[in-house]
Amino acid sequence: MSEAHTSAIGPNHLVPVDSSPGAVVLRGVGKKFTDDYAVTDVSLTVARGEVLAIIGPSGAGKSSLLRCINLLDAPTAGEIVVDGIQVRGADGTTVAGKELAELRRRVGMVFQSFNLFPHLSVLQNVSLAQTRVLGRSKAEANARSLDLLERVGLADKAAQHPTRLSGGQQQRVAIARALALDPSVMLFDEPTSALDPELGLEVLAVMRELADEGMTMLIVSHELHFAEEVSDRILVMADGRAIESGPPEQVLRNPTHARTQQFLGALHER
Repeated sequence: MSEAHTSAIGPNHLVPVDSSPGAVVLRGVGKKFTDDYAVTDVSLTVARGEVLAIIGPSGAGKSSLLRCINLLDAPTAGEIVVDGIQVRGADGTTVAGKELAELRRRVGMVFQSFNLFPHLSVLQNVSLAQTRVLGRSKAEANARSLDLLERVGLADKAAQHPTRLSGGQQQRVAIARALALDPSVMLFDEPTSALDPELGLEVLAVMRELADEGMTMLIVSHELHFAEEVSDRILVMADGRAIESGPPEQVLRNPTHARTQQFLGALHER
């Protein structure tokens, strides 16, 4: 790779420095907290429009890996390329300032917790970042927000505050808010883990629609049935490492790595 940094053209544009075909490319990525590695030497390429499900036991490094992609956690090793932009070079140089803000616009993320502003209406929660980050007018932002709320089945809740919504509804608002910035990649970190099964289905239905529409997605999830149905590929992590990857049916029904077999066996015994 010829460059280890990016430069800006105007306030919201990054210069592509990598022509790799993947939407997300990781090369030897690692993340160390004090003396312990949460992620060790992970390399993978996620194609544009691909849905990658990431599974594995607790403490495997799944969430840390996602957070490294958009620099919510600073990687301590490796290279990261997102949407053709070098996020972290081999020498450790990372994007910063306006370039970092643009990266996070391109990479939407939905967490376990909804992180909605309780004092704002649903519509305001979805519109706020559009006016501040994209410079849209209030009218433009609200129109886009209403379209997205309609898409996630919550247009009738636009004037309500988040505290009046169920957990599943709040998570769908969080998805609409992430989509409002027109990302090219979506990261989901256990989006249904805090929800009861019925409410979780509401969220999974929205994610399934995104997959059908060709959104590039990396999903950390314990929902194995959803992963098998929706993902193009499953990555298994354990002890901070990527230990197995392949088509859902192969990984879930005929895993080759002993640690994958152990993990799936424990789940089936619950």
